[in-house]
Amino acid sequence: MIKIGNEVLRKQKNFWNHCLFHPTDAVEDSWGKRILDRMAADGSIKTVRIYAMLEDIVYLDENDELCYDFRVSDLRLDYLVEKGYDVLIAYAGMPECIASDPLVFNVDNKGAKRYKGKVFNTSPPKDYALYEEICYQYTKHNVERYGIETVSKWRCHCHNEPDGHFFMNYLAEDDQEPRIREYTKLYAAFARGVSRVSEEIKIGGPACAFELGFIEKFLNNVRQQNLKLDYIALHNYGTTTAEVNAGTRPITVENNLWRQRNLIALIEKCGFGDKERIVDEWGAATDGYFNIEECPAYIFRETEVYSAYYAKLIHQMLRVDPQVSKMMICLSGQHEMVTDFSGFRNFFTLNFIKKPIYNAHILASKLGENLLTAETENENIFVVPTKNEKGDYAALMCYASEYFTEDIPVIDETVTFAEEIKDKTVTVWCIDKNTTNPYRLAQKLGIETPTREQIKLLREEGNLKPVLTQKGDMPLILHFAPNSTYLVTVT
Repeated sequence: MIKIGNEVLRKQKNFWNHCLFHPTDAVEDSWGKRILDRMAADGSIKTVRIYAMLEDIVYLDENDELCYDFRVSDLRLDYLVEKGYDVLIAYAGMPECIASDPLVFNVDNKGAKRYKGKVFNTSPPKDYALYEEICYQYTKHNVERYGIETVSKWRCHCHNEPDGHFFMNYLAEDDQEPRIREYTKLYAAFARGVSRVSEEIKIGGPACAFELGFIEKFLNNVRQQNLKLDYIALHNYGTTTAEVNAGTRPITVENNLWRQRNLIALIEKCGFGDKERIVDEWGAATDGYFNIEECPAYIFRETEVYSAYYAKLIHQMLRVDPQVSKMMICLSGQHEMVTDFSGFRNFFTLNFIKKPIYNAHILASKLGENLLTAETENENIFVVPTKNEKGDYAALMCYASEYFTEDIPVIDETVTFAEEIKDKTVTVWCIDKNTTNPYRLAQKLGIETPTREQIKLLREEGNLKPVLTQKGDMPLILHFAPNSTYLVTVT
Protein backbone atom coordinates (compact mmCIF):
# COMPACT_ATOMS: atom_id res chain seq x y z
CA MET A 1 0.00 0.00 0.00
CA ILE A 2 1.06 3.59 -0.74
CA LYS A 3 -0.21 6.15 1.76
CA ILE A 4 -0.15 9.83 0.78
CA GLY A 5 -0.12 11.99 3.89
CA ASN A 6 -1.53 15.47 4.40
CA GLU A 7 1.37 16.87 6.45
CA VAL A 8 3.43 19.50 4.60
CA LEU A 9 7.13 18.80 5.08
CA ARG A 10 8.22 22.04 3.42
CA LYS A 11 7.72 24.39 0.52
CA GLN A 12 9.61 22.90 -2.37
CA LYS A 13 10.71 24.87 -5.41
CA ASN A 14 10.62 22.90 -8.66
CA PHE A 15 14.31 22.23 -9.40
CA TRP A 16 13.74 19.41 -11.89
CA ASN A 17 12.09 20.99 -14.99
CA HIS A 18 15.11 22.67 -16.59
CA CYS A 19 17.51 21.83 -19.41
CA LEU A 20 20.65 22.60 -21.36
CA PHE A 21 19.64 23.09 -24.99
CA HIS A 22 22.48 22.04 -27.24
CA PRO A 23 23.59 23.08 -29.79
CA THR A 24 22.75 26.69 -28.90
CA ASP A 25 22.71 27.81 -32.52
CA ALA A 26 19.83 25.41 -33.24
CA VAL A 27 17.65 28.12 -31.68
CA GLU A 28 18.02 29.84 -35.06
CA ASP A 29 16.70 26.86 -36.99
CA SER A 30 13.24 25.42 -37.57
CA TRP A 31 14.00 22.08 -35.90
CA GLY A 32 15.36 23.82 -32.80
CA LYS A 33 12.40 26.18 -32.64
CA ARG A 34 10.05 23.22 -32.97
CA ILE A 35 11.54 21.64 -29.84
CA LEU A 36 11.48 24.91 -27.89
CA ASP A 37 7.90 25.59 -28.99
CA ARG A 38 6.78 22.16 -27.80
CA MET A 39 8.54 22.44 -24.43
CA ALA A 40 7.05 25.89 -23.84
CA ALA A 41 3.54 24.77 -24.82
CA ASP A 42 3.73 21.72 -22.53
CA GLY A 43 5.37 23.61 -19.65
CA SER A 44 7.91 20.79 -19.46
CA ILE A 45 10.94 23.10 -19.19
CA LYS A 46 11.20 26.32 -17.19
CA THR A 47 14.85 27.33 -17.66
CA VAL A 48 16.99 26.86 -20.76
CA ARG A 49 20.76 26.96 -20.52
CA ILE A 50 22.62 28.14 -23.62
CA TYR A 51 26.12 29.29 -24.53
CA ALA A 52 26.81 32.96 -25.19
CA MET A 53 28.95 31.86 -28.17
CA LEU A 54 31.11 34.96 -27.87
CA GLU A 55 33.05 33.77 -30.91
CA ASP A 56 29.96 34.66 -33.00
CA ILE A 57 29.84 38.20 -31.63
CA VAL A 58 33.32 39.69 -31.25
CA TYR A 59 35.79 40.74 -33.97
CA LEU A 60 38.51 43.34 -34.54
CA ASP A 61 38.18 46.23 -36.96
CA GLU A 62 40.95 47.51 -39.22
CA ASN A 63 42.41 49.41 -36.27
CA ASP A 64 42.50 46.30 -34.05
CA GLU A 65 39.69 47.67 -31.91
CA LEU A 66 37.06 45.35 -30.44
CA CYS A 67 33.79 45.36 -32.35
CA TYR A 68 30.51 43.56 -31.68
CA ASP A 69 27.76 42.11 -33.82
CA PHE A 70 24.92 41.00 -31.55
CA ARG A 71 22.38 40.13 -34.23
CA VAL A 72 22.62 36.33 -34.02
CA SER A 73 22.81 36.41 -30.22
CA ASP A 74 19.74 38.64 -30.12
CA LEU A 75 17.86 36.25 -32.38
CA ARG A 76 18.51 33.39 -29.96
CA LEU A 77 17.70 35.25 -26.77
CA ASP A 78 14.67 37.00 -28.30
CA TYR A 79 13.15 33.62 -29.08
CA LEU A 80 13.73 32.21 -25.60
CA VAL A 81 12.33 35.33 -23.94
CA GLU A 82 9.34 35.36 -26.28
CA LYS A 83 8.55 31.77 -25.31
CA GLY A 84 8.66 32.64 -21.61
CA TYR A 85 11.78 30.74 -20.61
CA ASP A 86 14.08 31.71 -17.80
CA VAL A 87 17.66 31.72 -19.10
CA LEU A 88 21.05 30.56 -17.89
CA ILE A 89 23.95 31.75 -20.06
CA ALA A 90 27.40 30.18 -20.05
CA TYR A 91 29.85 32.85 -21.18
CA ALA A 92 31.65 30.32 -23.33
CA GLY A 93 33.60 30.52 -26.56
CA MET A 94 36.87 32.44 -26.70
CA PRO A 95 36.83 34.90 -29.62
CA GLU A 96 39.80 34.02 -31.82
CA CYS A 97 40.74 37.69 -32.11
CA ILE A 98 41.73 37.83 -28.41
CA ALA A 99 42.89 34.22 -27.95
CA SER A 100 46.44 33.66 -26.73
CA ASP A 101 46.69 30.93 -29.38
CA PRO A 102 44.24 31.47 -32.27
CA LEU A 103 44.93 27.97 -33.63
CA VAL A 104 43.78 25.97 -30.58
CA PHE A 105 40.31 24.59 -31.28
CA ASN A 106 37.81 22.21 -29.72
CA VAL A 107 35.73 19.74 -31.70
CA ASP A 108 33.06 17.34 -30.50
CA ASN A 109 33.63 13.94 -28.89
CA LYS A 110 33.82 12.09 -32.18
CA GLY A 111 36.57 14.29 -33.57
CA ALA A 112 34.37 16.04 -36.10
CA LYS A 113 33.41 19.68 -36.41
CA ARG A 114 30.46 20.84 -34.37
CA TYR A 115 27.03 21.90 -35.59
CA LYS A 116 27.17 23.97 -38.79
CA GLY A 117 30.84 23.07 -39.16
CA LYS A 118 31.87 25.27 -36.23
CA VAL A 119 34.82 24.95 -33.88
CA PHE A 120 35.71 27.15 -30.93
CA ASN A 121 38.93 28.31 -29.37
CA THR A 122 39.91 26.82 -25.99
CA SER A 123 42.98 28.92 -25.13
CA PRO A 124 42.97 31.68 -22.49
CA PRO A 125 42.78 35.29 -23.71
CA LYS A 126 46.00 37.05 -24.58
CA ASP A 127 44.84 39.94 -22.40
CA TYR A 128 42.35 39.43 -19.57
CA ALA A 129 41.36 43.09 -19.71
CA LEU A 130 40.03 42.45 -23.21
CA TYR A 131 38.01 39.50 -21.95
CA GLU A 132 36.61 41.62 -19.13
CA GLU A 133 35.57 44.27 -21.64
CA ILE A 134 33.83 41.67 -23.81
CA CYS A 135 31.91 40.33 -20.82
CA TYR A 136 30.94 43.88 -19.92
CA GLN A 137 29.76 44.81 -23.41
CA TYR A 138 27.82 41.58 -23.90
CA THR A 139 26.08 41.93 -20.52
CA LYS A 140 25.42 45.64 -21.06
CA HIS A 141 23.82 44.91 -24.41
CA ASN A 142 21.53 42.26 -22.89
CA VAL A 143 20.44 44.59 -20.09
CA GLU A 144 19.72 47.38 -22.56
CA ARG A 145 17.70 45.00 -24.73
CA TYR A 146 15.77 43.01 -22.13
CA GLY A 147 15.92 45.21 -19.04
CA ILE A 148 17.61 44.66 -15.70
CA GLU A 149 14.39 43.29 -14.18
CA THR A 150 14.54 40.38 -16.64
CA VAL A 151 18.30 39.84 -16.78
CA SER A 152 18.64 39.93 -12.97
CA LYS A 153 16.39 36.83 -12.88
CA TRP A 154 18.74 34.96 -15.19
CA ARG A 155 21.94 33.18 -14.17
CA CYS A 156 25.29 33.73 -15.88
CA HIS A 157 28.43 31.69 -15.43
CA CYS A 158 31.97 31.68 -16.71
CA HIS A 159 32.92 29.16 -19.38
CA ASN A 160 32.02 25.46 -19.48
CA GLU A 161 33.87 22.47 -18.03
CA PRO A 162 37.21 24.24 -17.57
CA ASP A 163 38.54 21.08 -15.92
CA GLY A 164 38.45 19.25 -19.26
CA HIS A 165 38.96 19.61 -22.97
CA PHE A 166 36.74 22.69 -23.29
CA PHE A 167 39.52 24.81 -21.77
CA MET A 168 43.22 24.62 -22.67
CA ASN A 169 42.67 21.28 -24.39
CA TYR A 170 46.33 21.12 -25.38
CA LEU A 171 47.07 20.12 -21.76
CA ALA A 172 46.93 16.57 -20.48
CA GLU A 173 43.82 15.70 -18.48
CA ASP A 174 45.81 15.42 -15.24
CA ASP A 175 47.62 18.73 -15.78
CA GLN A 176 45.10 20.77 -13.79
CA GLU A 177 47.27 23.42 -12.10
CA PRO A 178 47.65 25.63 -15.21
CA ARG A 179 43.94 25.27 -15.91
CA ILE A 180 42.97 26.29 -12.37
CA ARG A 181 45.35 29.25 -12.45
CA GLU A 182 44.11 30.54 -15.81
CA TYR A 183 40.45 29.80 -15.11
CA THR A 184 40.59 31.81 -11.87
CA LYS A 185 41.93 34.75 -13.88
CA LEU A 186 39.20 34.20 -16.46
CA TYR A 187 36.50 34.07 -13.79
CA ALA A 188 37.84 37.21 -12.08
CA ALA A 189 37.72 39.10 -15.39
CA PHE A 190 34.22 37.76 -16.10
CA ALA A 191 33.02 38.80 -12.62
CA ARG A 192 34.45 42.31 -13.01
CA GLY A 193 32.94 42.74 -16.47
CA VAL A 194 29.43 41.57 -15.54
CA SER A 195 29.39 43.42 -12.21
CA ARG A 196 30.35 46.68 -13.93
CA VAL A 197 26.93 46.51 -15.57
CA SER A 198 25.00 45.64 -12.40
CA GLU A 199 25.62 43.92 -9.09
CA GLU A 200 22.08 42.53 -9.38
CA ILE A 201 23.11 40.06 -12.08
CA LYS A 202 23.75 36.64 -10.55
CA ILE A 203 27.03 35.02 -11.58
CA GLY A 204 28.70 31.71 -10.88
CA GLY A 205 31.11 28.97 -11.88
CA PRO A 206 32.96 26.71 -12.47
CA ALA A 207 30.58 24.23 -14.21
CA CYS A 208 33.07 21.38 -13.84
CA ALA A 209 32.27 17.84 -14.92
CA PHE A 210 35.31 15.82 -13.94
CA GLU A 211 37.77 16.96 -11.26
CA LEU A 212 36.54 17.59 -7.71
CA GLY A 213 40.01 18.94 -6.91
CA PHE A 214 39.54 21.65 -9.53
CA ILE A 215 36.34 22.84 -7.84
CA GLU A 216 37.98 22.88 -4.41
CA LYS A 217 40.96 24.95 -5.56
CA PHE A 218 38.73 27.31 -7.53
CA LEU A 219 36.49 27.93 -4.51
CA ASN A 220 39.53 28.52 -2.31
CA ASN A 221 40.79 31.06 -4.87
CA VAL A 222 37.38 32.77 -4.88
CA ARG A 223 37.48 33.08 -1.09
CA GLN A 224 41.11 34.26 -0.96
CA GLN A 225 40.58 36.85 -3.70
CA ASN A 226 37.12 37.85 -2.44
CA LEU A 227 35.55 37.34 -5.85
CA LYS A 228 31.81 37.71 -6.37
CA LEU A 229 30.13 34.29 -6.53
CA ASP A 230 26.34 34.17 -6.28
CA TYR A 231 25.92 30.48 -7.04
CA ILE A 232 28.00 27.40 -7.74
CA ALA A 233 27.50 25.74 -11.12
CA LEU A 234 28.01 21.98 -11.12
CA HIS A 235 27.75 19.10 -13.58
CA ASN A 236 26.57 15.69 -12.46
CA TYR A 237 26.80 12.66 -14.73
CA GLY A 238 26.27 9.18 -13.37
CA THR A 239 28.77 7.23 -15.43
CA THR A 240 30.77 7.21 -18.66
CA THR A 241 30.57 5.32 -21.92
CA ALA A 242 33.76 3.41 -21.19
CA GLU A 243 32.56 2.35 -17.71
CA VAL A 244 29.15 1.25 -19.00
CA ASN A 245 30.73 -0.79 -21.80
CA ALA A 246 33.21 -2.36 -19.37
CA GLY A 247 30.48 -3.13 -16.83
CA THR A 248 32.41 -1.36 -14.07
CA ARG A 249 29.91 1.44 -13.42
CA PRO A 250 26.44 0.57 -14.71
CA ILE A 251 23.44 2.88 -14.95
CA THR A 252 22.12 3.73 -11.46
CA VAL A 253 20.87 6.86 -9.69
CA GLU A 254 23.31 6.07 -6.88
CA ASN A 255 26.12 7.29 -9.14
CA ASN A 256 24.60 10.79 -9.33
CA LEU A 257 23.90 10.81 -5.60
CA TRP A 258 27.47 9.78 -4.77
CA ARG A 259 28.81 12.69 -6.81
CA GLN A 260 26.31 15.15 -5.32
CA ARG A 261 27.21 14.13 -1.76
CA ASN A 262 30.89 14.64 -2.53
CA LEU A 263 30.19 18.02 -4.12
CA ILE A 264 28.19 19.15 -1.08
CA ALA A 265 30.93 18.04 1.32
CA LEU A 266 33.57 19.83 -0.72
CA ILE A 267 31.51 23.03 -0.99
CA GLU A 268 30.87 23.06 2.76
CA LYS A 269 34.55 22.37 3.45
CA CYS A 270 35.46 25.46 1.40
CA GLY A 271 32.99 27.60 3.34
CA PHE A 272 30.34 28.01 0.63
CA GLY A 273 27.60 25.81 2.09
CA ASP A 274 25.09 28.67 2.02
CA LYS A 275 25.54 29.36 -1.72
CA GLU A 276 22.88 28.50 -4.25
CA ARG A 277 23.76 25.29 -6.12
CA ILE A 278 22.75 24.71 -9.73
CA VAL A 279 23.35 21.40 -11.48
CA ASP A 280 23.39 22.99 -14.91
CA GLU A 281 24.05 19.67 -16.63
CA TRP A 282 22.94 16.23 -15.52
CA GLY A 283 22.55 12.89 -17.18
CA ALA A 284 22.58 9.21 -16.35
CA ALA A 285 25.73 9.01 -18.47
CA THR A 286 28.21 11.32 -20.19
CA ASP A 287 28.99 11.72 -23.89
CA GLY A 288 26.03 13.44 -25.47
CA TYR A 289 27.43 12.82 -28.95
CA PHE A 290 27.59 9.07 -28.32
CA ASN A 291 24.68 6.76 -28.96
CA ILE A 292 24.02 3.02 -29.30
CA GLU A 293 26.78 2.79 -31.90
CA GLU A 294 29.35 3.49 -29.17
CA CYS A 295 27.35 2.00 -26.29
CA PRO A 296 24.43 -0.38 -26.92
CA ALA A 297 23.21 0.19 -23.34
CA TYR A 298 22.33 3.78 -24.30
CA ILE A 299 19.09 2.46 -25.73
CA PHE A 300 17.76 3.23 -22.21
CA ARG A 301 17.53 6.85 -23.38
CA GLU A 302 14.66 5.76 -25.63
CA THR A 303 12.75 3.61 -23.13
CA GLU A 304 10.76 3.64 -19.91
CA VAL A 305 14.04 3.21 -18.02
CA TYR A 306 15.03 6.87 -18.39
CA SER A 307 11.64 8.16 -17.23
CA ALA A 308 11.85 5.95 -14.12
CA TYR A 309 15.47 7.05 -13.60
CA TYR A 310 14.40 10.70 -13.68
CA ALA A 311 11.50 10.19 -11.27
CA LYS A 312 13.71 8.28 -8.85
CA LEU A 313 16.45 10.93 -9.14
CA ILE A 314 13.98 13.66 -8.14
CA HIS A 315 12.90 11.59 -5.13
CA GLN A 316 16.46 10.95 -4.00
CA MET A 317 17.74 14.47 -4.64
CA LEU A 318 14.96 15.83 -2.43
CA ARG A 319 16.67 13.92 0.36
CA VAL A 320 20.34 14.32 -0.56
CA ASP A 321 20.36 17.98 -1.63
CA PRO A 322 17.10 19.91 -1.10
CA GLN A 323 19.13 23.14 -1.50
CA VAL A 324 19.76 22.62 -5.21
CA SER A 325 17.76 25.27 -7.09
CA LYS A 326 17.94 23.87 -10.62
CA MET A 327 18.75 20.50 -12.10
CA MET A 328 19.12 20.78 -15.89
CA ILE A 329 19.03 17.70 -18.09
CA CYS A 330 21.54 17.93 -20.93
CA LEU A 331 19.98 17.66 -24.38
CA SER A 332 22.69 16.99 -26.92
CA GLY A 333 23.41 14.95 -30.01
CA GLN A 334 20.08 16.23 -31.34
CA HIS A 335 21.56 17.22 -34.71
CA GLU A 336 23.39 13.90 -35.09
CA MET A 337 20.30 11.72 -35.53
CA VAL A 338 19.78 9.76 -38.74
CA THR A 339 17.25 7.27 -37.34
CA ASP A 340 14.48 7.54 -34.76
CA PHE A 341 15.59 5.40 -31.83
CA SER A 342 19.36 5.80 -31.81
CA GLY A 343 20.09 6.45 -28.13
CA PHE A 344 21.10 10.10 -28.20
CA ARG A 345 20.55 12.38 -25.21
CA ASN A 346 17.42 14.21 -26.31
CA PHE A 347 13.65 14.54 -25.84
CA PHE A 348 12.41 13.79 -29.36
CA THR A 349 13.32 11.33 -32.08
CA LEU A 350 14.30 12.19 -35.65
CA ASN A 351 10.63 12.30 -36.67
CA PHE A 352 9.66 14.34 -33.60
CA ILE A 353 8.22 11.47 -31.62
CA LYS A 354 8.13 12.14 -27.87
CA LYS A 355 10.36 9.93 -25.78
CA PRO A 356 9.41 8.64 -22.29
CA ILE A 357 12.01 10.94 -20.70
CA TYR A 358 10.24 13.94 -22.21
CA ASN A 359 6.83 12.80 -21.04
CA ALA A 360 8.27 12.24 -17.57
CA HIS A 361 9.24 15.92 -17.56
CA ILE A 362 5.66 16.83 -18.40
CA LEU A 363 4.40 14.69 -15.52
CA ALA A 364 6.94 16.15 -13.09
CA SER A 365 5.96 19.70 -14.10
CA LYS A 366 2.51 19.06 -12.57
CA LEU A 367 3.89 18.60 -9.05
CA GLY A 368 2.76 21.15 -6.48
CA GLU A 369 4.80 23.47 -4.27
CA ASN A 370 4.04 21.75 -0.95
CA LEU A 371 6.00 18.55 -0.34
CA LEU A 372 4.00 16.00 1.65
CA THR A 373 4.74 12.84 3.59
CA ALA A 374 4.23 9.39 2.07
CA GLU A 375 4.59 5.80 3.21
CA THR A 376 5.27 2.60 1.31
CA GLU A 377 6.66 -0.72 2.47
CA ASN A 378 8.18 -1.57 -0.91
CA GLU A 379 11.81 -0.41 -1.14
CA ASN A 380 11.57 -0.21 -4.94
CA ILE A 381 8.68 2.27 -4.99
CA PHE A 382 9.63 5.95 -4.85
CA VAL A 383 6.92 8.55 -4.24
CA VAL A 384 7.11 12.35 -4.55
CA PRO A 385 3.79 13.53 -3.02
CA THR A 386 2.77 17.19 -3.32
CA LYS A 387 -0.17 19.53 -2.93
CA ASN A 388 -0.66 22.97 -4.46
CA GLU A 389 -2.16 26.06 -2.84
CA LYS A 390 -5.64 25.14 -4.14
CA GLY A 391 -5.47 21.83 -2.28
CA ASP A 392 -4.99 19.62 -5.35
CA TYR A 393 -2.73 16.59 -4.96
CA ALA A 394 -0.07 15.49 -7.46
CA ALA A 395 2.09 12.47 -6.68
CA LEU A 396 4.91 11.25 -8.94
CA MET A 397 5.77 7.58 -8.44
CA CYS A 398 8.17 5.09 -9.96
CA TYR A 399 8.96 1.42 -9.44
CA ALA A 400 12.54 0.42 -10.18
CA SER A 401 15.42 -1.67 -8.90
CA GLU A 402 18.87 -0.23 -8.28
CA TYR A 403 20.16 -0.93 -11.79
CA PHE A 404 16.80 -0.59 -13.58
CA THR A 405 16.81 -4.22 -14.63
CA GLU A 406 13.64 -6.30 -14.79
CA ASP A 407 14.58 -8.32 -11.72
CA ILE A 408 11.60 -7.25 -9.62
CA PRO A 409 8.09 -8.69 -9.88
CA VAL A 410 5.03 -7.03 -11.38
CA ILE A 411 2.87 -5.89 -8.46
CA ASP A 412 -0.42 -4.14 -7.71
CA GLU A 413 -0.44 -1.44 -5.06
CA THR A 414 -3.37 0.40 -3.52
CA VAL A 415 -2.95 4.18 -3.15
CA THR A 416 -4.71 5.93 -0.27
CA PHE A 417 -4.88 9.54 0.91
CA ALA A 418 -4.98 10.80 4.49
CA GLU A 419 -7.53 13.43 3.50
CA GLU A 420 -11.07 12.56 2.47
CA ILE A 421 -11.20 12.73 -1.36
CA LYS A 422 -14.53 11.04 -2.18
CA ASP A 423 -15.95 14.17 -3.85
CA LYS A 424 -12.81 14.79 -5.92
CA THR A 425 -11.56 13.46 -9.26
CA VAL A 426 -8.57 11.10 -9.43
CA THR A 427 -6.59 11.06 -12.69
CA VAL A 428 -3.71 8.71 -13.49
CA TRP A 429 -1.00 8.92 -16.16
CA CYS A 430 1.45 6.10 -16.82
CA ILE A 431 4.74 5.44 -18.63
CA ASP A 432 5.86 1.84 -18.71
CA LYS A 433 6.92 -0.85 -21.15
CA ASN A 434 3.45 -1.00 -22.74
CA THR A 435 2.17 2.54 -22.19
CA THR A 436 3.25 5.86 -23.71
CA ASN A 437 6.30 4.14 -25.17
CA PRO A 438 6.93 4.64 -28.91
CA TYR A 439 10.21 2.68 -28.93
CA ARG A 440 8.59 -0.43 -27.44
CA LEU A 441 5.69 -0.15 -29.87
CA ALA A 442 8.08 0.12 -32.83
CA GLN A 443 9.95 -2.88 -31.45
CA LYS A 444 6.72 -4.87 -31.09
CA LEU A 445 5.59 -4.04 -34.64
CA GLY A 446 9.03 -4.59 -36.16
CA ILE A 447 9.28 -1.00 -37.42
CA GLU A 448 12.80 0.03 -38.46
CA THR A 449 12.29 2.81 -41.01
CA PRO A 450 8.78 4.08 -40.34
CA THR A 451 6.39 5.05 -43.09
CA ARG A 452 4.32 8.22 -42.87
CA GLU A 453 1.43 6.27 -41.35
CA GLN A 454 3.74 4.54 -38.88
CA ILE A 455 5.22 7.87 -37.83
CA LYS A 456 1.70 9.09 -37.14
CA LEU A 457 1.04 5.95 -35.09
CA LEU A 458 4.26 6.34 -33.07
CA ARG A 459 3.59 10.03 -32.44
CA GLU A 460 0.16 9.17 -31.11
CA GLU A 461 1.72 6.56 -28.83
CA GLY A 462 4.06 9.26 -27.50
CA ASN A 463 1.20 11.62 -26.60
CA LEU A 464 0.45 11.55 -22.88
CA LYS A 465 -3.14 10.78 -22.00
CA PRO A 466 -4.76 9.60 -18.78
CA VAL A 467 -5.00 5.86 -18.34
CA LEU A 468 -7.62 6.25 -15.62
CA THR A 469 -10.09 8.86 -14.41
CA GLN A 470 -12.41 8.06 -11.52
CA LYS A 471 -14.14 9.50 -8.48
CA GLY A 472 -12.22 9.62 -5.22
CA ASP A 473 -14.59 7.25 -3.45
CA MET A 474 -13.39 4.35 -5.62
CA PRO A 475 -10.32 2.24 -4.66
CA LEU A 476 -7.18 3.30 -6.54
CA ILE A 477 -5.01 0.35 -7.52
CA LEU A 478 -1.89 0.88 -9.66
CA HIS A 479 -0.27 -1.89 -11.70
CA PHE A 480 3.51 -1.53 -11.28
CA ALA A 481 5.73 -3.22 -13.85
CA PRO A 482 9.52 -2.78 -13.58
CA ASN A 483 10.59 0.77 -14.50
CA SER A 484 7.06 2.14 -14.54
CA THR A 485 6.33 5.78 -13.76
CA TYR A 486 2.97 7.17 -12.64
CA LEU A 487 1.51 10.56 -11.90
CA VAL A 488 -1.66 10.58 -9.77
CA THR A 489 -3.59 13.84 -9.39
CA VAL A 490 -6.59 14.54 -7.15
CA THR A 491 -8.50 17.66 -8.10
